[in-house]
Amino acid sequence: MFIQTEETPNPLTLKFIPGKVLMESGTQEFVTAEEAKASPLAEKLLNIDGVRSIFFGRDFISITKIKEKDWYILKPPILGAIMEHFVAEKPLFYEKKTNKLEKNGKKIVGQEKESKEDAIVNEIKELLETRVRPAVAQDGGDIIFDKFEEGIVYVKLKGACSGCPSSTMTLKSGIEKMLKYYIPEVLEVRAL
Repeated sequence: MFIQTEETPNPLTLKFIPGKVLMESGTQEFVTAEEAKASPLAEKLLNIDGVRSIFFGRDFISITKIKEKDWYILKPPILGAIMEHFVAEKPLFYEKKTNKLEKNGKKIVGQEKESKEDAIVNEIKELLETRVRPAVAQDGGDIIFDKFEEGIVYVKLKGACSGCPSSTMTLKSGIEKMLKYYIPEVLEVRAL
């Protein structure tokens, strides 16, 4: 088994590509040992000294390290853990993982307002899904829509994007600009 590695815009994050589909849909991030208990691979990777977080994408794993550790020290045990996991054909999750789609809990009074708001949210989600997420995934991360309130789109950055020095510029110069162009109701994009 050959596992490729790619640098990401975040110098603390490397993208590991095992050459197979990990998740048919959705993504999953693990930052704590408690979260990692859902996945034998995430558990093993988070136990490596210097690993700060794990992110599973469709066909890649992004791993973020702490500043004090060097990649040349961390890569061998990470590659070993990933290879051992897949060669042994272990499951990615201990039990079937289902992603729950989060819905905006705010209700707007009046059917006309609600349907216009829903249409805007659907358009935002569609643009993020088709134009932004594929590009962000290539850099080892993900962007998830959280909510749309008073003209502000709130998103969650995961994987390599979380804490990336260039994520703020990408968010403001790229994503915000695009959403404003297609959806005039969008005033700003903010990361949670």
